[in-house]
Amino acid sequence: MTATASEESPEGADPEPEPPPNGRTAMFRSLAVRNFRLFAGGQVVSNTGTWMQRIAQDWLVLQLSGGSGIALGLTTALQLLPMLLLGLWGGTLVDRLGKRRLLFVTQASQSVLALALGVLATAGIANVWHVYVFAFALGIVTVVDNPARQTFAVEMVGKRDLPNAIALNSASFQLGRVVGPAVAGLLIAAIGSGPVFVLNAFSFSATLVALALMRPAELHTTEPAPRDKGQVRQGLRYLLGRRDLVLLLVMTAFLQMFGSNVQNQIALMTNNVFTAGADAFGIAAAALAVGALAGALLAARRERPRLRVVLAGALVFGATQVGAAVAPGYPGFTAVLVPMGVAFLMFTTSLNAFFQLSVDPQLRGRVMSMYMLVFLGMAPIGSPIVGVLADAFGPRTSLATGGTVTVLVAALIAALLVRHHNVRVERSPAFPFVRVARNREHESG
Repeated sequence: MTATASEESPEGADPEPEPPPNGRTAMFRSLAVRNFRLFAGGQVVSNTGTWMQRIAQDWLVLQLSGGSGIALGLTTALQLLPMLLLGLWGGTLVDRLGKRRLLFVTQASQSVLALALGVLATAGIANVWHVYVFAFALGIVTVVDNPARQTFAVEMVGKRDLPNAIALNSASFQLGRVVGPAVAGLLIAAIGSGPVFVLNAFSFSATLVALALMRPAELHTTEPAPRDKGQVRQGLRYLLGRRDLVLLLVMTAFLQMFGSNVQNQIALMTNNVFTAGADAFGIAAAALAVGALAGALLAARRERPRLRVVLAGALVFGATQVGAAVAPGYPGFTAVLVPMGVAFLMFTTSLNAFFQLSVDPQLRGRVMSMYMLVFLGMAPIGSPIVGVLADAFGPRTSLATGGTVTVLVAALIAALLVRHHNVRVERSPAFPFVRVARNREHESG
């Protein structure tokens, strides 16, 4: 028996959006919306620059610190720490203010930060502490930028096409992840890390132009939440009242704590285990991104998010981490990164849409800030742990440990959610290799 719509609908969700009319079930259907088309185009350019900068930042830290995994983990932790400390405040601000206006400010701020670090690195006067300061400042900006971008998608396309828009946003992000690392690896080898930061600073202009060219009248603007006391607590009470979302956040916390540092792990495996250079690091990161891009496009074909895809994606992601850890050589390691990317993006895009379609629109910014707090904010806790494990026992042990924890936690949460939704899981020949059926015999009781 296959699952019906009611078997996997988010508990407490708004009514299901009407299915797309004929001709609108295509993978790229959201691009028919002009505002979203502009935004997606700008994001392709900006995301490419962002991923170039991420590779340049990781490589700069490794070079300045003598290949220290702890220094690399600390940089990631500092960039994500503001989300952990201030994430709820950022979501409240997004609910109160216009998202398009906020994005103008946050995107411009990121451009200025990238330019400043680029100038220091190009001049040859950058130290590790400069990167630490930059990472922390960038993290403060993303406290507002992340929930604003997440919730702006529904204002551009409406609820019906939201899952598709989320998937295409992820595809745009991953396209940049494919191109950016490969280009960054070549540029770093040729001219150094500094100019890569400068190029990224100018890439933000694509998103700023797209925002300026939008037609505000065509946006599905959400009524701003009135300014009032206790709005953060209100969002917390709402979320804590949703057991299914709380369980998913617990699973996400562990996955992000031990699995989200894959980019750092790739750098450590490439540099310390396979003793390869920046170009090999760029190729390995691009392999992960190719899989992620494929996963995002697969998710774009789905009309609505499925809980089983969320759970299967988490399990497969953990299993491929273990596979990458035991790969005997660089070619095998790089090959495993492709299915790892597919699984991670199937997980993240389905989870994101599941959350956004489950909540009151006036609480969406706060709920998504809590989602992003867990999704991004747990990495500061995991990054130093992963770095210490890598320095003490080697990158292979660190990567295998993260994958094992992910598999065990995902399996436990899957069992709890199956019980919560009163369903049973059956084998299926197609991805995600399971299907869900309601236990009718228990309903009558």
